[in-house]
Amino acid sequence: MTAAPHTPMGPDDRMAVVMITHNRRDEALLALSRLRDLPERPHVVVVDNGSDDGSAAAIRERFPEVELVASPVNLGAVGRNVGVDRVEAPFVAFCDDDTWWEPGALRKAADALAAHPRLSVVTGKILVEPGGREDPINAELLHSPVEGPDWMPGPTLGSFLAGASVVRRIAFTGVGGFSERLWLGGEEELLAADLATAGWELVHLPDVVVHHQASTQRDTVLRRRHGLRNALWFLWLRRPVRAALRRSRDVLATAPRDRITLLAVLDAVRGAGWVLRERRRLPENVERRFRALEESQRSSAARRYGR
Repeated sequence: MTAAPHTPMGPDDRMAVVMITHNRRDEALLALSRLRDLPERPHVVVVDNGSDDGSAAAIRERFPEVELVASPVNLGAVGRNVGVDRVEAPFVAFCDDDTWWEPGALRKAADALAAHPRLSVVTGKILVEPGGREDPINAELLHSPVEGPDWMPGPTLGSFLAGASVVRRIAFTGVGGFSERLWLGGEEELLAADLATAGWELVHLPDVVVHHQASTQRDTVLRRRHGLRNALWFLWLRRPVRAALRRSRDVLATAPRDRITLLAVLDAVRGAGWVLRERRRLPENVERRFRALEESQRSSAARRYGR
């Protein structure tokens, strides 16, 4: 039986929010103030990933209602796993410390998840701040070439963007959440493939809106190195050999021929033993989804590794 939507303006106990942060004290505090003002009044868990700038103490003082997990080390995306383990709500929105959900967006996502029991992820439309312009990735999400079942409430996706997504908790935990090995940077693709393999669907809903004002406090070198490494690892872990080789060539073609790319490739090769032990080829129905994405991935300006 389909669950009835909650009232348009009141709190929504179906929803929790998990935010990870690292050494972005002021941005984390601003993000939490915006979460506190949401009409859904979600339970919020913040995982502070080993910050040394006083983030944990400031959050504890300013937002006593927030559940804070102060990790002594930077867990990367696995911090989200830790946060999800702390909540009981059926649906969990991820929030980075430089993103925020528009009022009402979480309720719309929860309504979609409640209405469609095989739906595991809702990815929203991203507006880039300041200015509120559309992120280029929105067009790719809206025109996704992935074929899905007739009941889907929007375009079927092959992967998702964690900071702009709401997940079904039992689906997320059922496939193990984000990989410790991948840490952070393009970590979503492996999880998306494993969700699809388990029979779950992923959707883009453009009326679920999230804002993103990219932080200046980021290690762009490490981000690119890990993103490229993880893209290669995903291909080697899950795609058939020919597809993995073809897509590896495509991924490397978008990357500058520089030291960072070399280090990323070396990192990927050093993990070959782990990859071979953990390799599980996608079932054909899921592999078709990733084949359908290849052309858009090759031409995508939003997925290049030179940034």
